[in-house]
Amino acid sequence: MADPSSYRPKPGQIPDSPGVYKFRDEHRRVIYVGKAKSLRQRLANYFQDLAGLHPRTRTMVTTAASVEWTVVSTEVEALQLEYSWIKEFDPRFNVKYRDDKSYPYLAVTMNEEFPRVQVMRGHKKKGVRYFGPYGHAWAIRDTVDLLLRVFPVRTCSAGVFKNAARTGRPCLLGYIGKCSAPCVERISPEDHRELAAEFCDFMTGRTGTYIRRLEKQMMEAADEMEYERAARLRDDVEALKKAMEKNAVVLADATDADLIAVAEDELEAAVQIFHVRGGRVRGQRGWVTDKVEAVTTGDLVEHALQQLYGEETGDAVPKEVLVPALPDPVEPVQQWLTDRRSSGVSLRIPQRGDKKALMETVQRNAQQALALHKTKRASDLTTRSRALEEIAEALDLDSAPLRIECYDISHLQGDDVVASMVVFEDGLQRKSEYRRFQIKGFEGQDDVRSMHEVITRRFKRYLAEKEKTGEWADGEDADTTEQLKDEEGRPKRFAYPPQLVVVDGGQPQVAAAHRALDELGIDDIAVCGLAKRLEEVWVPDEEDPVVLPRTSEGLYLLQRVRDEAHRFAITYQRTKRAKRFRAGPLDEVPGLGETRRQALVKHFGSVRKLRSATIDQICEVPGIGRKTAETIAAALAAAAPVPAVNTATGEIMEYEADEADGVPETTAGPSGEPVTAGAPDERRGQET
Repeated sequence: MADPSSYRPKPGQIPDSPGVYKFRDEHRRVIYVGKAKSLRQRLANYFQDLAGLHPRTRTMVTTAASVEWTVVSTEVEALQLEYSWIKEFDPRFNVKYRDDKSYPYLAVTMNEEFPRVQVMRGHKKKGVRYFGPYGHAWAIRDTVDLLLRVFPVRTCSAGVFKNAARTGRPCLLGYIGKCSAPCVERISPEDHRELAAEFCDFMTGRTGTYIRRLEKQMMEAADEMEYERAARLRDDVEALKKAMEKNAVVLADATDADLIAVAEDELEAAVQIFHVRGGRVRGQRGWVTDKVEAVTTGDLVEHALQQLYGEETGDAVPKEVLVPALPDPVEPVQQWLTDRRSSGVSLRIPQRGDKKALMETVQRNAQQALALHKTKRASDLTTRSRALEEIAEALDLDSAPLRIECYDISHLQGDDVVASMVVFEDGLQRKSEYRRFQIKGFEGQDDVRSMHEVITRRFKRYLAEKEKTGEWADGEDADTTEQLKDEEGRPKRFAYPPQLVVVDGGQPQVAAAHRALDELGIDDIAVCGLAKRLEEVWVPDEEDPVVLPRTSEGLYLLQRVRDEAHRFAITYQRTKRAKRFRAGPLDEVPGLGETRRQALVKHFGSVRKLRSATIDQICEVPGIGRKTAETIAAALAAAAPVPAVNTATGEIMEYEADEADGVPETTAGPSGEPVTAGAPDERRGQET
């Protein structure tokens, strides 16, 4: 625990102007970012008597080891810089609203020649119209299925579209009238784009025009005794009305607004957002966060606004944002929203009428979300704390291991040897700090030696970073290849040490990890191993394992950490193995890039035909000179294919694989299962 007076700046050093400040811990990791209208007045609040500080603020200032600041011109610039730094540094003491999922949107790709309607998640793309977010992807598909009767816009992928254009046959939706089939030119690009625009208009709330038009066409068809056409139009009208019923009108004046409500207690806060477009609720989302800093409701609203609109521009920021409390001061936040929209944005508290009634509904949703979260989370918080305490007691640690790193080795019969590092903080996964390694020091299967190499490489980088920041100055020279890129304290790969290192394995692997730390002079990090056979916990220099009860929460946490490291390692190993199996002989030709490889295969039709070509024939391919042609011929001659064997008859079959992608031909075995020529039988090996 640090004494704040040890790093307190002198009052005359702090400017009396707007700015953003950062608190860093002893490892130079940013733990808190804040903004201020006056840096001098705000920072002075942190260095008063500890007894007068909020408990969370007191924890932050005693965890920090230094403070620094950046001066800006206005409070709006301070707000923008604060958001950028929170996103960049991910400080542990800042309020961060974390989604438990990526919310799906209904998207119309107006940036394509033939716009497509689809479900999209993640970052928004330029030129794509978005509607939502929705709570579930199936809700989008139900709506789209209803609307395709009236607006038969393309919904197929690029591959399906190209295949239909090549064969001249549309997909099933084209036959049943739910797609206008632009792939086979049943509709012109211009008319299809107009159809997609009408679809977007309907989704934005302009519904009356299309329903009245269809009803008029239905009556005309009935008058002309075209009853089948009238029946189809009647069904279209019903489909549109049914789609409209999914989003009832909540604001009669066709308002575009976002309503934000907050429910909170001393420890946590829940935020609920309703997205209203054209007077209808088009989407709903919510977050729950721990209150790791002393914040007011207005502060929580400000953080929610940053989360919602930090990456948005234009119409994605609505004209009106209704909130339960205004940030203090409100002017910079309102100006920031206006800048993002490029037009005026009203940020206010609803006082009466429909908007206040709807805000009460959003507030009830927020309260229910917080109550549900606390019901689920209460036991989790208690369980994680108990698990960490049990681990500390079993391993005789001074304190609970708040940061645990686990390592595992994976290979297939000694090939593609890799390792994984997973990180758990406070008993929860921290996937942004997962790392993976390729074993480079030797070849073959040796888990103990591999573990020693991985631990050495990981903590060499930790020591190199520690020396670079001036925390450690008496050790060996750091390997320059292990230096990190970041000079400004951004989240670094290996700069933050764990309190506990867990290895997947027994006594040999634990001994190798402990030896690696000893060789580096590190003696303040505990090591243990979890053996799969009996789930025994091994510690260094002990002949007998530590046996935790089967019902122990500490053992359960160690198992989860070990299983996650195993999953991460084996996924990486399979990826490397699949890439190696897909590699073809042309991949080994030096200086031959992907473009020229494709040109060669396209010119000759297959690698087999290329192998039988002369050097002069290879030179006919554009971009291939004589020297390159000679290199290609030599490489293909050295990589002669292994003939396929019919295991039922023993007959040697001609190798006729098209190796354009490096995939050998498959032939039928005695039981009808495919047998790959020259490929290893993976059933003989076991992934570890």
